[in-house]
Amino acid sequence: MKRFNSFLGGQMENFIEYRLQLGYSDRMMVYSLRLLDRHVVEKNATRASFDPLFFIRFRADLNHEKRSINMSFRMIKMFFNFLIRKGLIFENPLIEIAELPENQIVPFIFSPEETDLLLNTLIKLIRTTEVLYFADFGAYIAFLLMARCGLRISETRNLLKINYRPEERTIYIEKTKFKKDRLIPIPEAVACEINNLLNVRRLFLDEDDNPLLLVKKDQTGFSWMFLNRRFKRAIKHIHFDQPRKVIGSTNFCAPTHHSLRHSFAVNTLKRIKLQGKSPQNALPVLAAYMGHSEYKYTTKYLKVLDAEHRRQMFDFSMSMHEAI
Repeated sequence: MKRFNSFLGGQMENFIEYRLQLGYSDRMMVYSLRLLDRHVVEKNATRASFDPLFFIRFRADLNHEKRSINMSFRMIKMFFNFLIRKGLIFENPLIEIAELPENQIVPFIFSPEETDLLLNTLIKLIRTTEVLYFADFGAYIAFLLMARCGLRISETRNLLKINYRPEERTIYIEKTKFKKDRLIPIPEAVACEINNLLNVRRLFLDEDDNPLLLVKKDQTGFSWMFLNRRFKRAIKHIHFDQPRKVIGSTNFCAPTHHSLRHSFAVNTLKRIKLQGKSPQNALPVLAAYMGHSEYKYTTKYLKVLDAEHRRQMFDFSMSMHEAI
């Protein structure tokens, strides 16, 4: 099926192919470029139409949050830089357009007890037929790695069997978001669960040709959508399925699988502080463990002290909003 319908469609496909070769995901690229593609078609625009005013009006027509609009415009700006490098245009029409002021983002944070509850629920919800049991067990391992080791969902999906070293209790993570491979130690309980999965895998699979660590019974890997469905099912079961709430200029995020990674960072530093040690000194180590190229990226996760602090911020914002 054709993804783009404007005269820019061919170059959009070339841009996506170029970015994929660099290791980037195409999800945000396709979404952002489709927004531009539809607008170009609707306005019957030509290359001569591309002045700053055209894009300011395009942005004003978008009924999205400012953060989403800014992300899409960054991608579109990269697309026009790509056209410049190819010699197809000489100036980026978005270069002088400033980003919209964004709302403050407060992520959902699981307390250690809530993390345990979620993981135990994922175990309880494992279905019993052979095909579904194997898939659900693998999904549980994916969320366990996010919760106990701070992995990204893409990192769990791309893990290879050879990346897990049971004798050392380590996992080698490659092809990360920042193109920075890392070798991390994992807790003994996590290693035990992975060993259990590998034992089940030997029993369930007649031929085990897939190099991925986490696969379904048919040896296909886990899609983002499959894991997201498993997560939402568990969240609903423990009554944590609260929607995102916008209060004034603050977005209080709903729980997502990425909340497990956020919670790992916040709860790790809190535990270090309770032990009487310096969280500031631990931050570079935590950044390396989580695969951040610089620890300033890790600090972006630390917008709240813990789950209780986040709840207090939410309650205070709600009371102030209702009082207005």
